[in-house]
Parts: sequence; structure tokens; C-alpha cells
Amino acid sequence: MADSGHPQLQADVAVIGAGVIGLGIAHQARRLGRSVVVIDPAPATGATYAAAGMLAPVSELHYQEEDLLDLMLESSRLWPSFAASLGHGGRDTGYRTTPTLAVGADAADRKALADLRTVQLAAGLGVEPLTLREAREREPLLSPQISCAFDIPADHQVDPRKLASCLIAGLADHAAGDSTWVQGAGNGFAVAAKATRLLWQSGRVTGAELESGATVLAKETVVANGLGSSELEGLPDGLTLPVRPVYGDILRLRVPGHLRPLLSSTVRGMVRGVPVYIVPRDDGTVVIGATQREDGLSASSNAVSAGGVYQLLRDAQVLAPAVAELELLEATARARPGTPDNAPLLGRAAGPTGDVEGLVVATGFFRHGVLLTPVAAKIVGGLFNGSSDPRWDPFRPDRFSATRGHLWPFEASAVGHK
Repeated sequence: MADSGHPQLQADVAVIGAGVIGLGIAHQARRLGRSVVVIDPAPATGATYAAAGMLAPVSELHYQEEDLLDLMLESSRLWPSFAASLGHGGRDTGYRTTPTLAVGADAADRKALADLRTVQLAAGLGVEPLTLREAREREPLLSPQISCAFDIPADHQVDPRKLASCLIAGLADHAAGDSTWVQGAGNGFAVAAKATRLLWQSGRVTGAELESGATVLAKETVVANGLGSSELEGLPDGLTLPVRPVYGDILRLRVPGHLRPLLSSTVRGMVRGVPVYIVPRDDGTVVIGATQREDGLSASSNAVSAGGVYQLLRDAQVLAPAVAELELLEATARARPGTPDNAPLLGRAAGPTGDVEGLVVATGFFRHGVLLTPVAAKIVGGLFNGSSDPRWDPFRPDRFSATRGHLWPFEASAVGHK
């Protein structure tokens, strides 16, 4: 049992990490009737806070990442019902089903996008060429100098900040006498603290210990804290969670009244071989992004790269010259948790006699976290109910572990179990 000198909470499910993935899993657990605690000192302030929120399985198909496609398409299929499940009380997730336009700046960009379309069509995805006239009829403020345009009707968007707010508000909704309310947790679910280690008893994970020494006991513990997942003590011996920080700069700008709407569709562009996107919001702002770096500039302070800001504004203006007239509201940088194959670490990990009980890993979502939130929640909810889908085995969290199939659980009395 836990040290009686420290507070102890108890729930059916403990989720470590309150980005959109962790919050989405907690939301699903509550829908399944489980009591839930979400452990995070600063919810939704990491990669979720900076994300543009493009739900783009077609545009995000990259060479040699085809294994991800089925997962992305399944999640895209789930998005309408997932968004609807969060809309109680008039809450707005910012979910929009307007299509995406892919545009190129010059002849080389046109060829690159045409080559990518060949791959997309081979995968059965819908990407239709538009004449430049058709593109500018749809989006009059696109530059007349663009070299090509493609319509991608299946790629949509959501506002991640609104999404996180809806998830948090939904988790705080409890009816009188609700069995999912966790005594001692903020609003019946929130634990504003950092989890430092997993707790074990009799060969299974039984919760988490916090920095303060307090404990959260749970039947199921979900490791969903992104880059912090590999630093968590008490992971099964031999389990490697190889997540690395991949930083990106993102800008938010206000469109003056006489230019609204700057765009009605998300525009994903290629400018001299460099990607850039412009995502319109309902509140008259746009999000501009696409830089990606692993140079460590932001390692301690989420510092924004001056060169990245310059690049984004320069390239966005090539596609939509009126960007130069917008008001710059915010420049943000955050790290996304990348993995060696750029695919998530999702599921249970193998132990000596089968999968480790009481532990689920959901991290390493890199640039796909917002898109994959519904499918991650569904997969993890299935695991809670004792079911799994072999289609998602390629994303097991132990796939990079040299001792896969021979993982032994971490046991130590120091974590509070005797």
C-alpha cells in the first residue's frame, strides 16, 4: 500500500499528460463509465497549444510513411462523431469541414505536388487538380503567380486550443452523485502535478507517484505525456520509448476587416521546395506554420527562431500577398515528440507472460497528434475493455525495444508497494 504520510487518490484510470491525446483518452474513459484522473502540472500548454489543428490524412501522406495512412484515415472518419461528443452546452471545438487547397509557387513545386498526387492516388486518396482560375475563384486573395492548385476535400481542421478547452470542460462535468467523480482531484478529475514514476504490485502497474510523494492508484495507467514519457521512472525493464523533440515555429495573425475572409479554406503550399500552410479561423485570425528543426534552439525556453518567423512570413506572402497587411499577434514554438519512424507509440508493451497489465502507452504522435486523437482514444478505450485490433500492432510501444517479448516489470519497494 502507499505511504500513509502522503495523500493518495484512487480512480479506475490515471492518464499522465494533458495534451489533446491524454485528454481525448480521458474523455473516452469517462464515456465508458470509468472514473478518471488526469495528471499534468500545466494542461494543454505543450505541443497542443502551438498546433495548427489540420486534420489532413491526405496531405500528411509522406513517402515511406504509408503504414500511418490507415490509422490517419480511421481517425479522420471518427472526427465528426468525436467533435459532436464534445459539443454539449454550446461548446465550440472549432471543427470545420471546409476542404484544403494544395498550391505550388513555381514549376519545381508543381512537379513535386504532382509527384505526391501520384502517390496519393495510388493509395486511393482524392486529390483533384484545379485550374488557376478555379483556384482563385474559390480563394480570390491567392496570388495570381501560383503555378498549380489541387483540391483535397477530405482534409479538414480543428482549433486545438478550443478542442482542449472543450475536453477539459467536459471532464469537469459531473452530475450529482456521479461515480466518475474522484475525491480529492480538482473538479473530480484534475491533478496539477508531475508524475515521476509508475507504481507496481504483483507484476502489474497500479498507478503513479507524484513529485510530492503523493500517489494515484488506478486499474489502468496511461503514459501520454509526450516528451516526458521517456523520463518516467518505473517503466518496464527493457522498454525503450525513443521520443525526441522536433521544434516548430507557428504564427497567429489577425486579418483586418476589409480583407476578411483572407481565405475560406486551409492552404497548404510549397514555395521553392519548402512547405508552408495558412489555416483560417472563424474569429478572423489565421495560423501560419510549417517550420521544423532539431537544432536545440528552444530546448530550455520554447524560443522562437527569428529565421523561422522570417521564412514563414516570406513564403506565406508568396501564396497570399495580403498576408503582409495582417497584424502579427503571436509567435510560438513548441516541441513535438518524434519517433524514429515518425509514428506513434500506442498500445500495451510485452511482458514475460504477455502484455504488461495496467499499463498503456500513448506518446510519440509527432505532427499527427490532433488528427489522431479520436482513434487513439478509441484504441485505448478498447484496451480498457480487453479488446484490441491487430491492424494497429505496427504502432506497439515496444517495437524499438531490443528485448521485445522479454520485458520484465519494474518492481521496487521504494515506490510504496510492499
